[in-house]
Amino acid sequence: MNGEKREIILKELAEGVVQYDDDKVKTAAEKAIAEGVDPLAAIQEGLVRGMNTVGQLFQKGEYFVPEVLICADSLYAGLEILKPHLQKGKGIQKIGKVVIGSIEGDVHEIGKSLVSMMMDIGGFEIADLGVDVPLQKFLSEHKKQKGDIIAISALMSTTMLKMPEFIREIKKEDPKVLVMVGGAPISRELAKKFGADGYAEDAQGAVQEAKKILQKP
Repeated sequence: MNGEKREIILKELAEGVVQYDDDKVKTAAEKAIAEGVDPLAAIQEGLVRGMNTVGQLFQKGEYFVPEVLICADSLYAGLEILKPHLQKGKGIQKIGKVVIGSIEGDVHEIGKSLVSMMMDIGGFEIADLGVDVPLQKFLSEHKKQKGDIIAISALMSTTMLKMPEFIREIKKEDPKVLVMVGGAPISRELAKKFGADGYAEDAQGAVQEAKKILQKP
């Protein structure tokens, strides 16, 4: 298969997600399988690339929550077709388990959901606790799920200020668990200051960061 044809298919996947066109995404996903495009590449360089564009449009105020959600539906329509082939081809094993949620007082769903979705695609087992998650819920779910990583999101500076206390209490309960943080008001420096093990600026970065901190001795 030539590179040009591959690029066209990947572009169609990305555009289908951005245009929240389920049929376009499904057709492109089926074409990818038929033409022998690596399913992982189709997901990462097609569907995920489209979702990254959606995230940028959301940040610019050109897309709003309803558009983002239906774009995510289109992404899942493509995933349904591609994922079985990915598992068959790669024999995927889950890398680790992540308990994720937006911190208490924070009801922002989109960023956290994108991270959750990308980690799932990236090979992690996900327990998504949703939004406005109190400390005790993080602790009880972590205990129940026996997670490797707790990922906490905050989109407001007021809720971000609760992070040091959350991290301190989580580490007191389980010193071995890794804590990752993210969200608009947070930087890598702040994450370090708060006592977090990892920080990610966006959904794609979160997958790489999670893999990196899991590999640290």
